[in-house]
Amino acid sequence: MALKYHQQIISDLLEDSNGGLVILSSGLSLAKLIASLLILHSPSQGTLLLLLSPAAQSLKSRIIHYISSLDSPTPTEITADLPANQRYSLYTSGSPFFITPRILIVDLLTQRIPVSSLAGIFILNAHSISETSTEAFIIRIVKSLNSSAYIRAFSDRPQAMVSGFAKTERTMRALFLRKIHLWPRFQLDVSQELEREPPEVVDIRVSMSNYMVGIQKAIIEVMDACLKEMKKTNKVDVDDLTVESGLFKSFDEIVRRQLDPIWHTLGKRTKQLVSDLKTLRKLLDYLVRYDAVSFLKFLDTLRVSESYRSVWLFAESSYKIFDFAKKRVYRLVKASDVKSKEHVKNKSGKKRNSKGETDSVEAVGGETATNVATGVVVEEVLEEAPKWKVLREILEETQEERLKQAFSEEDNSDNNGIVLVACKDERSCMQLEDCITNNPQKVMREEWEMYLLSKIELRSMQTPQKKKQKTPKGFGILDGVVPVTTIQNSEGSSVGRQEHEALMAAASSIRKLGKTTDMASGNNNPEPHVDKASCTKGKAKKDPTSLRRSLRSCNKKTTNSKPEILPGPDNEEKANEASTSAPQEANAVRPSGAKKLPPMHFYALESDQPILDILKPSVIIVYHPDMGFVRELEVYKAENPLRKLKVYFIFYDESTEVQKFEASIRRENEAFESLIRQKSSMIIPVDQDGLCMGSNSSTEFPASSTQNSLTRKAGGRKELEKETQVIVDIREFMSSLPNVLHQKGMKIIPVTLEVGDYILSPSICVERKSIQDLFQSFTSGRLFHQVEMMSRYYRIPVLLIEFSQDKSFSFQSSSDISDDVTPYNIISKLSLLVLHFPRLRLLWSRSLHATAEIFTTLKSNQDEPDETRAIRVGVPSEEGIIENDIRAENYNTSAVEFLRRLPGVSDANYRSIMEKCKSLAELASLPVETLAELMGGHKVAKSLREFLDAKYPTLL
Repeated sequence: MALKYHQQIISDLLEDSNGGLVILSSGLSLAKLIASLLILHSPSQGTLLLLLSPAAQSLKSRIIHYISSLDSPTPTEITADLPANQRYSLYTSGSPFFITPRILIVDLLTQRIPVSSLAGIFILNAHSISETSTEAFIIRIVKSLNSSAYIRAFSDRPQAMVSGFAKTERTMRALFLRKIHLWPRFQLDVSQELEREPPEVVDIRVSMSNYMVGIQKAIIEVMDACLKEMKKTNKVDVDDLTVESGLFKSFDEIVRRQLDPIWHTLGKRTKQLVSDLKTLRKLLDYLVRYDAVSFLKFLDTLRVSESYRSVWLFAESSYKIFDFAKKRVYRLVKASDVKSKEHVKNKSGKKRNSKGETDSVEAVGGETATNVATGVVVEEVLEEAPKWKVLREILEETQEERLKQAFSEEDNSDNNGIVLVACKDERSCMQLEDCITNNPQKVMREEWEMYLLSKIELRSMQTPQKKKQKTPKGFGILDGVVPVTTIQNSEGSSVGRQEHEALMAAASSIRKLGKTTDMASGNNNPEPHVDKASCTKGKAKKDPTSLRRSLRSCNKKTTNSKPEILPGPDNEEKANEASTSAPQEANAVRPSGAKKLPPMHFYALESDQPILDILKPSVIIVYHPDMGFVRELEVYKAENPLRKLKVYFIFYDESTEVQKFEASIRRENEAFESLIRQKSSMIIPVDQDGLCMGSNSSTEFPASSTQNSLTRKAGGRKELEKETQVIVDIREFMSSLPNVLHQKGMKIIPVTLEVGDYILSPSICVERKSIQDLFQSFTSGRLFHQVEMMSRYYRIPVLLIEFSQDKSFSFQSSSDISDDVTPYNIISKLSLLVLHFPRLRLLWSRSLHATAEIFTTLKSNQDEPDETRAIRVGVPSEEGIIENDIRAENYNTSAVEFLRRLPGVSDANYRSIMEKCKSLAELASLPVETLAELMGGHKVAKSLREFLDAKYPTLL
């Protein structure tokens, strides 16, 4: 059975027949709560239950998993692939279904759903609901047709429920709800249940390396400098601009929400500052998440992609980020120093190695000597992440404790022996698994080789462009030799160029050595079960001692080789079976001398799967702490009080990782405190039963004819108002405009349109474009085709340019508007579009509600659109062109384009020519006098006549 606080939530929801809004703390098992409510629904009652599926599929998959684990029928998903008649049969079955809001609103408007038999609707993402969202549109229609249907909304993101002005109150109004249920982690029932049998927790603080501390300090300084620059704009609330708030993704939403009304008028520098703060937050996250080489590679990418426009790269402390990141991976040393060290190592190595190993050492040592003889050489550092060593120590400690328990013959029947390691993403999981099963230095070596080889590939892509040079620039570098710069050229060569050439030389030597190794392995008779790849990578090392170590490890793999289970979602079951049956074989590939480790499973937190209920681990190592996962651990232990659970938390001491984790808990508590205060003063209408915002427009917009009615007209009787209707393309239900039109009292008819988005009358067709869509349509050329189709089939084609209500009602600032026509200016593009299609009308709308008012005005004194005719527009006919068929073209567009390009024909006179002449052949036979009447002048008529009578020159 569910937890006690889950039972209390369920009983509270069942008491209110109208439903309610439930807001939980993150990680308190929202999926199990919804699954328990679905199990209580009985399909035998013949009532329908719909679940509006959110954009994230993880919640839906968890709900299905929990229901199937209890041997209950799982709800199926209704998709657009199902035909309409099949969807109707599913609706009448009475089972619960997952359905998207877009499909549901179309089926509601086309009356395919038996609303009278609808028991209720579950909304799984209440934090994303607004007054104009499709979910609010659905609830309004359902409540107007079936007031007894309950609405149950859920959310586990309290921070999102307090963003904006009265967000929770507006959400409840949109969903016609009167009760809100708040369940934070500090609620008495929740805290008592989760703290009754707490797991054993070990908090480990790992010190960062000096270079990591320097990088973190430099990033924070740069972030603070960017925040100060943004404060100077006087366009953002400075109270929200703190470094701590900049650690979260919600910071971008805060800044964009404040800048959205004036976003189009902001300068490039302010927009770039917003982007730079997002980049700096990524850098702080990647510093503690990834290895040193991957972090350096990401910095190199930023230097290339953002160098010409970025603001943070020119900050005072930005150079420290790149400098310290390089020092974590490599450093540049003088050739003379390295040469002497290598000579000593080679001399001592020859005495201790066998003959074959000595040859290899000599080859590597000779290559190194060739590289270092030119001045500057790259010396590897390859700093390992401090957490890697701690993780291995924890695993070794866990294995020792289990061996002690085995000797003491303790009862471990509930212990399956699996250690769960929780990481942030899949890449971290794969790298950690590689570090545990192999030598961490080998993992860093592989990353370093890939980093160097990527520079070679980038250079080879740029080399073919220079075809004139017989000896391409950098030929010596690709041979592993750094060219010596003369005194005359020394002024032009900088330290950065020497560093780049040294890196290229190191990369070339690695590639060259790889080719030599492949040729050598092809001549010998290798054993079939030797891991050649790992041996080859071992030979690429410059240090002879590390080379001998790699050779010994390769020999050990040859004598004792076992199948290795690769990481990945497809092999998780195999890995679990192998680790459960033979714990010693779970890590078949280990460095020599390494201790035995327990079976492990690496779990990516971003996958959001019910891994705890599947594996039921006894030891959990939280490598990347996350607040939601910590709550899941508490819930898991509360559900299994008799099972032993030990949890290790690995933090970087005095890092933003700790600060971010603690701030996330504090922010959630503050959000719930704000919700509790709002609940005490919230104003919800008592009669909120779905009828206060009905579809009858007469209740909201009373007709003025009643006040001015004359007694001679049927004794002042009120005229019957005609129901207005709008034909809407199904794809337009992704926007909120159909919802607002329905609020205005218009009947919405959803169909699939080939031409236009909205049909207001038989002659008015509207193509709606948001600002972002307008720019994209101009870039792709799609808008030209859409306007051409509207002009072909409708007398009044309309292009609606719709702005957001909270944004500036302008395309660009006044300083960006030029007098000349430029191909990249949006105003120039619109001007050319109107010149090309003279019948096109442009509508400018400030918001959705302004668009609804414009549509109401346009529909006055117009006939209602024909649904059958609108569907047939633009659809090709299988029987060919039929007379008086709307699918046939009204005129020959190719002939019209040819006519407009003739001499003397302009936008002012081509329509009059088309009215008098039915074809181009008839135009060619007209005399000059008739042409002058049609074209409005004798001069233009004469130029056209001379063009038509001109003889074609021949060679005879």
